[in-house]
Amino acid sequence: MRLKLPTPPLPDALKPAPKRPGEDNGKLSPKEAASEAGITVVDWIDERTSVSGAARWMMFRKVPKGTNWFYTLGTATMFAFLSQAVTGVILAMYYDPSATGAYESVRYITNEVFLGELVRGMHKWGSTMMVVLAFVHMARTFFFGAYKYPRELNWVVGVVLLVLTLLMGFTGYLLPFDQRSYWATIVGVNINGSSPLIGPYLSDFVRAGSDFGATTLARFYSIHMMIIPGALALLIGVHLYLVAKLGTTAPPWQSAEQDIELRKAEV
Repeated sequence: MRLKLPTPPLPDALKPAPKRPGEDNGKLSPKEAASEAGITVVDWIDERTSVSGAARWMMFRKVPKGTNWFYTLGTATMFAFLSQAVTGVILAMYYDPSATGAYESVRYITNEVFLGELVRGMHKWGSTMMVVLAFVHMARTFFFGAYKYPRELNWVVGVVLLVLTLLMGFTGYLLPFDQRSYWATIVGVNINGSSPLIGPYLSDFVRAGSDFGATTLARFYSIHMMIIPGALALLIGVHLYLVAKLGTTAPPWQSAEQDIELRKAEV
């Protein structure tokens, strides 16, 4: 008579997973199936890119005690730039960067394109808001002493970002190509040309010649749409990297309170 040996137990890795709430006959509900699909896609991407490590390094870091709404000014400026980028791309789909068609294309965007007046208004007033936010953010950084060691390089990057923001506003002012923008740009270029040594050369470069001509508007449009936004995006990435690497500065009143506590402890 042959003996029947007992079946060996299955390893835990081969055992079926326990049923989840709402699971019926091994099937997930549509909501759970969609969640599982999303997790699978994210895991697939993360396994090949390790992007979660970089995201955790950027997002989860120590924040000094006493931080408040003043510390959101940089983020607000960045979102203003993103708004300008999105609305600018939409406007570029209808804009004609030529001396004969620029004004008519702007009129067409404002009066006839669906939601064109709204998008143009967001771009026009968003540029002013971005400049204001950049100045207020720089003022907060200065008065809080966040430009000191070891954050000097980030301060220099921020100053360059502020200059590029002003240049983007200046180059975009000419694009409607009406009487006000035309003569205001001539005044601005002439003021720039009065600076010593490099002023005349910069004016000739911006005008694409010695005088305002057919290519001046195209020169302003290319600088406004490609050169400055690309430089801004690159430097914003560098700025955020340095913020994540070096951390943020505690408010000055917090530092004063710590100094008082240390003096009391010494006494």
